[in-house]
Amino acid sequence: MKNFIYKNWTKWSLILALIFMVSACEDSFDNNGLAVDSPSNVTSFEIKGVTGTIDQKTATIAVTLPYGTDITAVNPEIILEEGATSNLNLNSAINFTTPLKFRVVNGNLYKDYTVNVKVLSPIKSFKINNVAATINDVSKTITMVLPENTNLTALQPVIELTEGVSISPTSGNTINFTNAVTFVITANGKTVNYTANVGVPVSGLTVAFLGTAATRAEITNMDEIATVNWLFANFNGAKYISFDSILNGADLSNVDVIWWHFDSAANLPTVAYNPAVTTALKNFRTNGGNLLLTSFASQYVDALGIVPSGKGPNNVFGDFLPNGWVDGNSWGMSFVGHENHPVFQGLVTYETGKANLLQGGTFRLNHTAWWFLPEWGGYGNGEGWRNQTGGTNLASESWDNNLDGRVTIAEFPNTGTNKNVIVISMGAYDWYNEANSSGVPSQANEFLGNIKLLTQNSINYLAGN
Repeated sequence: MKNFIYKNWTKWSLILALIFMVSACEDSFDNNGLAVDSPSNVTSFEIKGVTGTIDQKTATIAVTLPYGTDITAVNPEIILEEGATSNLNLNSAINFTTPLKFRVVNGNLYKDYTVNVKVLSPIKSFKINNVAATINDVSKTITMVLPENTNLTALQPVIELTEGVSISPTSGNTINFTNAVTFVITANGKTVNYTANVGVPVSGLTVAFLGTAATRAEITNMDEIATVNWLFANFNGAKYISFDSILNGADLSNVDVIWWHFDSAANLPTVAYNPAVTTALKNFRTNGGNLLLTSFASQYVDALGIVPSGKGPNNVFGDFLPNGWVDGNSWGMSFVGHENHPVFQGLVTYETGKANLLQGGTFRLNHTAWWFLPEWGGYGNGEGWRNQTGGTNLASESWDNNLDGRVTIAEFPNTGTNKNVIVISMGAYDWYNEANSSGVPSQANEFLGNIKLLTQNSINYLAGN
């Protein structure tokens, strides 16, 4: 019996060892996928004579092409490490208008790359009184909001153009921007019109930033600091109110919009649930006040009775330092079907109804408090969510054109004209990109302008609705 057990144990030990070796190889296979020096590396990537920048650590390739370049049917030139192959069909033209992913394999090792191709805008920058405009090359629009009381009848835009491009009216001309102004752009014998819309915030608007700190100066969360600083720089009627001041009976009657951007923790602070506070904010809404709830504050819709009990965001998560990460992909949203909604006007889009908010390569914490529709909560899809919550889902993740997967931006209620609550709840709505756990600063987020404009549009929409 002892010999039988020993022999069989020897046999099974060998089998287990083989399984372990295979598993170990598979782990090595995955872990080597993002090695800087890998046999599966792309060593060169070129489109129409322009060499891309390859980041081997994040496996991303960035190619910037001159204005007017057609990238819908391109044959790239690729050089791989010796012995490596890719799954790209280089015999057929490739559409690079959206990020392209492909795999490079060399023996047992592979590496997944993402290619992002950008065609230069004809307009590098468009500024009036040192305020930069948002330029949307898809919709051919130039959008900006100047400080309150700015005289729009005689402004001189300072315009920086891409090489080989001319514009009319030219930079420095005095222009009346009371109505939309058409700028004619010419390059390589072809012309295209861009429409410039210059406005000012709603006159006399009072926007209050709500926070847990006693004063604005005592806010410590960097994301919240970035938001409140932006608000005070752009709205003359901005003010700060604390939860404790509301608890102590602060007068909210002269406030048009209260914005609570809470990024400090996944769980809302206890003071927010104090009956005196929730009653005051419910009365604020009843009396015509408006609420903008962003990041983790999205959960507040439940406590304030904006949605039926238990129908608040059902998927709340987010990594906190040092557990955040750098993602090579840009994160965005789809608002297909709501392209004409005021909150999305002027955003820089990469397709109709799609806009990025967080650039690939930036450090992100992914603070999210959204509704996950298909499997959780009994919603099934967007229609089920609307029926059960009384809201209108305006946006989802960028892949979800039917808006049936997630609810990332919503407004309440979904009936009548006074829709006085907007919720922005996705992790891509990230105002401040922290340094990583090693203290390395994040690269700048080129889509921060979309976040700012989305917020500004939301505040103006709430105040004027």
